[in-house]
Amino acid sequence: QVQLVESGGGLVQSGGSLRLSCAASGFTLEHFAVGWFRQAPGKEREGVSCISSGDGSTNYADSVKGRFTASRDNAKNMMYLQMNSLKPEDTAVYYCAARWGTSWNVEDWRLQPPDYWGQGTQVTVSS
Repeated sequence: QVQLVESGGGLVQSGGSLRLSCAASGFTLEHFAVGWFRQAPGKEREGVSCISSGDGSTNYADSVKGRFTASRDNAKNMMYLQMNSLKPEDTAVYYCAARWGTSWNVEDWRLQPPDYWGQGTQVTVSS
């Protein structure tokens, strides 16, 4: 059974940090580009970061550049999102996702939708 399961969400004060994890099972993450996405109440889902499967290069949404760091550990079939300097506007449900192939761009992910989604984890940043 193919699954992506996020963990690590929670409530944090503005300026704080959280680390999200995503565990893949039922498939080999190594062959997939992976990404993190978020959806705030009343807003469309947006891309946060994507990591290529080949060279592991990352790209980020402008809103999180310099604050968030995405990474992957193919040996563990895991991916991570380190979130620092969190702001109230970062409050959302965060999803991990995977797409077969090498590269994936956070800006045009809707043109290349994921093959698999996680169920999401809530991140709430208080002011």
